[in-house]
Amino acid sequence: MKPSDMNQQDWLEAELADTIDEDYELELSEPALSDAIRKIYREAHPASIPRLDYFRALLALQSELIKLQDWVVYNKEKVVVIFEGRDSAGKGGVIKRITQRLNPRVVRVVALPAPSDREKTQWYFQRYVPHLPAGGEIVLFDRSWYNRSGVERVMGFADEDQVEQFFNDVPEFERMLVRSGIRLVKYWFSITDEEQQMRFLVRIHDPLKQWKLSPMDLQSRVRWESYTKAKEETFARTNIPEAPWHIVEGNDKKRARLNCIDHLLQLIPYTDVPHEEITLPDRVFNPDYERKVLPPELYVPSKY
Repeated sequence: MKPSDMNQQDWLEAELADTIDEDYELELSEPALSDAIRKIYREAHPASIPRLDYFRALLALQSELIKLQDWVVYNKEKVVVIFEGRDSAGKGGVIKRITQRLNPRVVRVVALPAPSDREKTQWYFQRYVPHLPAGGEIVLFDRSWYNRSGVERVMGFADEDQVEQFFNDVPEFERMLVRSGIRLVKYWFSITDEEQQMRFLVRIHDPLKQWKLSPMDLQSRVRWESYTKAKEETFARTNIPEAPWHIVEGNDKKRARLNCIDHLLQLIPYTDVPHEEITLPDRVFNPDYERKVLPPELYVPSKY
C-alpha cells in the first residue's frame, strides 16, 4: 500500500470513529422506555443497516456532497431543496446529515416561524422569496410554501379560497423559479401511522426531545386522515414536470438518510472542479515580541 493510501485510510478511520462517537451521544440520550414500548418498537422495526456500514456509506455520500458544494460555488449554480412530510418523519435528521460537513456560508437551512400579522397581509410567496439562493448557494427549506396546502389548511389557518389560490399559483411560481436558473428539488418524507405514534411516544418520554413536540405536532395525530387527504391533493395538483415530487420512505431512519442524499446527488450533474493548491505559509517570527500573560479569570475552567 502506498503511503498516501495509508494516510487516506488513517483519515477515514479517524473520521469514522469521530462520527460514531457523535452517534453514541445520540444513543445515550434515548429515554428509559418502558418494557412495553421497547417490545412494540422492536417488533415494528426489523434490523436496520449495521452501524459501521451505515457510517461508511454516509461518509462516502458526504464527501460527494462536498464535491457538489464546490461545483455549485464554482459554477454559480442555485439550488433549492424542499423537505416536506409528516411530523417526525425524519426531515430534520436528513437535513442535519446533509449540512454536517458543508460550508454554512454556501448551504443554508431555512425554517420559518409562523407568519407575523404583517406577513399575513402580504402576497403568500413574498416571505419565502428573500430566502431564495443567489449564485453559488444551496438553500434547504425545512418546510416551505407547502404549509399552505398542509398545516394551514388542515388546522384552519387558511380558508378554502386561499388554498385554491395557492394551488393555482404554485405551479407557475415554481416554473418561474426554474426558468430563473434555480434547480428545484422537492422531497416528501412518508411514515406509517404506527411509526409516527411510536416516535411521538419516544419524544414524550425523553426530556431532550420534548421540545420537538409542538401543539401542532400533537394535532397531527388527531387529524391523520385530514393530512392524508391534503397530501394527496397537493401531489395531484403540484407534481409538475419542472419540479416533481420525490417520496422518501422514512420508517427506517438510516436508510431514509442514505437514500435521500444519494438521490439528491444523482439529480444534479455536478463534476469535479479545479482547486488551487493550498500551502501552509511559514509563521512570521519576531524575536523582539514578548507574549503578555493574560489574567487567569479570562480562561474557561478546566473541569474535565
